[in-house]
Amino acid sequence: MKSNQPVKEIPEDTLRDKGLRRKLVRELETKGIRDKAVLEALMAVPRHVFVDSAFREWAYTDQALRIAYDQTISQPYTVAFMTEQLQVRRYDKVLEIGTGSGYQAAVLAAMGARVYTIERIRGLHQTAQLVLQKLGFHVRFFYGDGYKGLPAFAPFDKIIVTAAAPEIPPALIEQLKPGGRMVIPVGEGDLQEMVLLTKSNEGEVQRKTLGPFRFVPMLENKI
Repeated sequence: MKSNQPVKEIPEDTLRDKGLRRKLVRELETKGIRDKAVLEALMAVPRHVFVDSAFREWAYTDQALRIAYDQTISQPYTVAFMTEQLQVRRYDKVLEIGTGSGYQAAVLAAMGARVYTIERIRGLHQTAQLVLQKLGFHVRFFYGDGYKGLPAFAPFDKIIVTAAAPEIPPALIEQLKPGGRMVIPVGEGDLQEMVLLTKSNEGEVQRKTLGPFRFVPMLENKI
């Protein structure tokens, strides 16, 4: 794969790319995505920039694609669904566990969120940082263990986890602000259950399952 090295050039966002992106957004609407802010962010973020050049032809299809280090860029529907569940508001302080390509962080930033993102694979961390800087998105990047979150910057209004955990890390629950929401795929094996965690103003935590999804595993202490 060519994407093992930091990206130096950002491909042009052509009229064809914009047209394909518009078609993808309409497709996501037919699949049930209703939050206009989410759809507008997906329209604003050029997904083809985040995929390997070999896969550019499929950048605006609703499917996950391989990126470097045996990781994936999530299916657009999954990105939209998780983001919609967060109910992101402008200036929300959002923690993302698993930067990956940087695409999800860019979508959150396009919605006006203050994004903090952590990645355990140094090459992905470096590449995503470079790409988002070149695209003009202000995101705070951290290299480290997602299981631990970012206690120095807590609490967070919203937390999104883009890798599957066998159970919800207690540190992330602690770092979620009262009134906050967390979306995380939970489980082992080929399919995981998407879980929405909400914390009341009194600190009571409620858990709701949202259906099966497929993610790469979240690894602890693998830096």
